[in-house]
Amino acid sequence: MAEVPTIILCGGRGSRISDVNPGLPKPMLPIGERPMLWHIMKTYAAHGHRDFVLALGWLGPEIRRYFLQFQAMTSDFRLELGRPDAIEYLGVNDESDWRVTCMDTGLDSLTGTRVRRASHHLADGPIMVTYGDSIGPVDITGLLEFHRAHGKLATVTSVRPPGRFGELILDSHGRVGRFEEKPQTSAGSINGGFMVIEKEAIDAFIPADTEVMLERQPMAGLAAAGQLMAFEHDGFWQPMDTPRERELLEQLWAGGSAPWIADWPTREHPPRP
Repeated sequence: MAEVPTIILCGGRGSRISDVNPGLPKPMLPIGERPMLWHIMKTYAAHGHRDFVLALGWLGPEIRRYFLQFQAMTSDFRLELGRPDAIEYLGVNDESDWRVTCMDTGLDSLTGTRVRRASHHLADGPIMVTYGDSIGPVDITGLLEFHRAHGKLATVTSVRPPGRFGELILDSHGRVGRFEEKPQTSAGSINGGFMVIEKEAIDAFIPADTEVMLERQPMAGLAAAGQLMAFEHDGFWQPMDTPRERELLEQLWAGGSAPWIADWPTREHPPRP
């Protein structure tokens, strides 16, 4: 299956978790020794998708700095102090074939606006989109196969955590009939991120001249048009909105029982040409 680019929404202020480290954007808060963002990217890379577009905003320079320094901070190297341009990296790390685009999508832009801006330079066809603050062992390969098979314009991944997110109302075939934004109580499925959206849907359903939340008008419009489907993920899924949720993920990682690493690094993939 051909590689599909992935937009990761990294620009929000993350006010509910900002006390953990006010100087870092939420996707850069560490789980173990690596930021949450790295864990999400590893999930996609394990399925052979290593072309990432990071939609930056609040504290975006911290994310830029991390990737500019990534190889030096994660690899052994040899250099001559009098020749700063002469550096030799010893060995190859697991991320050596990732392609990372850091794109400023506005300091306080809404999620739909960020997706439209981040997709501007991407080719026609499917684009994967996810949040920079939730993780799970989602079957990315199965998600894309499902999306291509149903032929609709967009697919979200449905999960079943606490009911404080936008609720998906599904029919028996997995078609999304309604998309309700953050109901007070919910016993049904919610949008867990890990979305696939055709470029034409981004152009048609996300206006270019106004700020818009992806989870509101665009998703509601796609659902109303019968163009939104849901890929069901029944396993572990966890957002990281609060210090308590970050601590849960940290404990799972430290205890060697992190469910989201199920596909690491068992999927072999050829190097990028």
